[in-house]
Amino acid sequence: MSTIILKEISTRAPKELDKQETKEKTAAILQELNELQNLMYAESKHSLLVILQGMDASGKDGLIRDVFGAVNPQGVRVDSFKVPTEKELSHDFLWRIHQVAPAKGMIEVFNRSHYEDILITRVHKWCDDTTAHKRMRAINDFERLLEQHNDTHVLKFYLHISQKEQHQRLSERLEDPAKQWKYNANDFKESELWDSYMKMYEEAFDKCNEVPWVIVPSDQNWYKEFLIAGKIRDTLVGLKMQYPGMKK
Repeated sequence: MSTIILKEISTRAPKELDKQETKEKTAAILQELNELQNLMYAESKHSLLVILQGMDASGKDGLIRDVFGAVNPQGVRVDSFKVPTEKELSHDFLWRIHQVAPAKGMIEVFNRSHYEDILITRVHKWCDDTTAHKRMRAINDFERLLEQHNDTHVLKFYLHISQKEQHQRLSERLEDPAKQWKYNANDFKESELWDSYMKMYEEAFDKCNEVPWVIVPSDQNWYKEFLIAGKIRDTLVGLKMQYPGMKK
């Protein structure tokens, strides 16, 4: 895998791409996803784990709503990972993650994930490099376990926004009453650590790449949704699933 350098990757859609045509394509893909999710739930042989990582205001919540809102909620579960509780801290760092790994037939979406334990923890020096590298090896083992022993297909997306776009979205949270509940005064302070976060993300991409990362240009939500919905659709189609026959 070639080294990923985020500053060399555009955060925007290609200029020649038509927004309305792309949104229409996304709508068609979402219809396919609805049927594919139903098929996976019925067949109950595979599961899908979708990992969403990105800086604050990269659009994880909106993506979950706009892509996974199109499928039957019976077959989709979303979990978010914030600061570990005291109980969670008394276990290994993957303990809280493994408990919500998807069962066969299910789509599980991680809004942030086990990668926080080698990202924010390193940026703030809560985790030393030696511990972080041990965790990276454990993450590779964990993802391999899911894929090889439970037919779980893992997709890892990094929502790639520019710092300029981030600041604009954070400012909107102050001005828009519908978004003010999301405002956190600490978000701008975290943004000051942007370069450090980029460095830690790039090392995570390099060291935890047995399941490859998809870098998704995310300054424009319509393009982000198109790329991620398409990747999920293609993954499910590739499973060549079939509805089971009637039970005898």
